[in-house]
Amino acid sequence: MEIDIGIGKSARQAYGFDDIAIVPSRRTRDPDDVDISWQLEGFRFDLPMLGSAMDGAISPETAIAIGRLGGLGVLNLEGLWTRYEDPEPYFDEIAELPAEKATQRMQEIYLEPVKEQLVKARVEEIKASGVVTAGSLTPQKVREFGASAMSGGLDVLVIQGTVVSAEHVSTRTEPLNLAEYIAHCDLPVIVGGCASYSTALHLMRTGAAGVLVGVGPGAACTTRGVLGVGVPQATAIADAAGARIRHLDETGRYVQVIADGGMRTGGDVAKAIACGADAVMIGSPLASAEEAPGRGYHWGMATFHPTLPRGARVQVGRLGSLAEILVGPAHENDGRRNLFGALRVSMATCGYSDVKAFQKAEIMLAPSVQTEGKALQKAQRVGMG
Repeated sequence: MEIDIGIGKSARQAYGFDDIAIVPSRRTRDPDDVDISWQLEGFRFDLPMLGSAMDGAISPETAIAIGRLGGLGVLNLEGLWTRYEDPEPYFDEIAELPAEKATQRMQEIYLEPVKEQLVKARVEEIKASGVVTAGSLTPQKVREFGASAMSGGLDVLVIQGTVVSAEHVSTRTEPLNLAEYIAHCDLPVIVGGCASYSTALHLMRTGAAGVLVGVGPGAACTTRGVLGVGVPQATAIADAAGARIRHLDETGRYVQVIADGGMRTGGDVAKAIACGADAVMIGSPLASAEEAPGRGYHWGMATFHPTLPRGARVQVGRLGSLAEILVGPAHENDGRRNLFGALRVSMATCGYSDVKAFQKAEIMLAPSVQTEGKALQKAQRVGMG
């Protein structure tokens, strides 16, 4: 339903994770009988998750650790790890920068060019561990560095930007033809981000194996403020899931919908799946792991843009190990640890046996679900307060 916002202009109402709740069904299940695994073409993962390709969250070491825990860590192939032989001193420096100097100094640090030999070397490092190896490149750099990444043994390519369209128009450069590029790739390609039905559908038609859904919801992202562009995640995911159904009807080909950003707790992960996502891409929860390269800080892929930064360096602190954050055990009750244990219990509580079944869960508009009856928690700043 559209709402008039003035003469000649109307708008749809859109919803984020905090606006909705999952409704339990008539059945419950034992959590041990719930399957949360995820399939991306020929690869199977125990956890339906990707680690976001952000320098503060994913290093070759953490990508390997995430792979061994059952997920897929995506390395930023245009980040510090491919600009410097030893980026550790720069992570130390970034963590020590005062807030008012952080963005400008990071712009300077990221002026160092990406090096093809490091792109290949980092991919080889992850590949040598035996886990599925994934890396992210922007559409502008895929032709330049994609071959180096693939020669290192890349298994999954993520073509990622603030907004990626199937039809980029430019009078100054020759844009990447996504459909043509993907058609000549011998590995699964995930593309995004997007936040609407039509864009998701057109990206699916390029032959992508998966589509990232999310424009601006991440903890470090400022796109919605800087550009005024974005769609709340619950609505964006549901729209992309609708596009997936149409594409499946048209072609018989199922494309994975991956919710990218805006998920802080296990409840948010569960809501993303219930809205129609097949998997989630998370960044700030991983950046808060003890093993994360960011030293308790997190920043987005456009934070260091040379002329228009669209991200901030945010402090996420140290919550615990990667294992505790992803699969537990949790020793706090705020939902930020054991994210996928929470997904499993949410599915069991609502009676669903696997991720595809959970996508059919009933969703209710419930803006008071986070605050109803929680006055004491709020006052004492515990639990959901």
